[in-house]
Amino acid sequence: MSEAEKAGETGATETKLGPASHKMTAAEEAWDLAKTVFFAVAIALVLRIVIFQPFNIPSGSMKPNLLVGDFLVVSKPTFGYSKASLVYPLTRMPVEGRILQGGAPQRGDIIVFKNRKDGNKDYIKRVIGLPGDQIQMIGGLLHINGGPVKKEFIEISTDVCNGGDAPTYRETLDNGVSYFVQECSGDEGALDNVGPYQVPANHYFMMGDNRDQSQDSRVISAVGYVPSDALVGRAERLFFSVDGQKTSFWTVWNWPFAIRYGRILDPVE
Repeated sequence: MSEAEKAGETGATETKLGPASHKMTAAEEAWDLAKTVFFAVAIALVLRIVIFQPFNIPSGSMKPNLLVGDFLVVSKPTFGYSKASLVYPLTRMPVEGRILQGGAPQRGDIIVFKNRKDGNKDYIKRVIGLPGDQIQMIGGLLHINGGPVKKEFIEISTDVCNGGDAPTYRETLDNGVSYFVQECSGDEGALDNVGPYQVPANHYFMMGDNRDQSQDSRVISAVGYVPSDALVGRAERLFFSVDGQKTSFWTVWNWPFAIRYGRILDPVE
């Protein structure tokens, strides 16, 4: 056998007999898993605190544009931060007003806010009135600063108002924002002839798109004018939607048929 062959055989033997790779103990594996979970939770918390907050639609006050069972993300940086957009225990920080404010709400924006007249619960409505605006409803027709908002009849929607039918209209604001509204009681609902309302400085006037079934700024005692520091953020996009009437937590076999696949990832308009 040549010297080269002997050297090759010796090298092969040394490789086989070399030290084995380190195998993690059960304690090390548990610690590695714990670190992974910790960082994942930390990243999720930072995203929720600083950038996005998930929100689900609990009522039909924003029909036909948002439905019960819709899940959406709310952008916090859009209007800056206030105590309303922080989470506990950061809500104990001495923050007054809004900080890092990048912009202000515009007519037509859909916004989540804290309703201080209802135990600081989260509400979601559309911005209709800006600071200094005058808002009035006359015969079901929205007026802003004395002028009527364009309202076009679209169709009679079936089975949308507690099992009944209702007309659907398209409203178009002066800034071009357009959206659908429903009138479950026609133009003679309890909130179809109210106002005028004068929106104070640093406040906003919010209304639901389901005009006759929405508790909003038209009801001063229950909601009223929403202060700017009560805004949580602007609704941006749906990430999930499920029809609760078609399933329940216990009827697992119905879950795939209750998901509204066509609404997933739709923008909020």
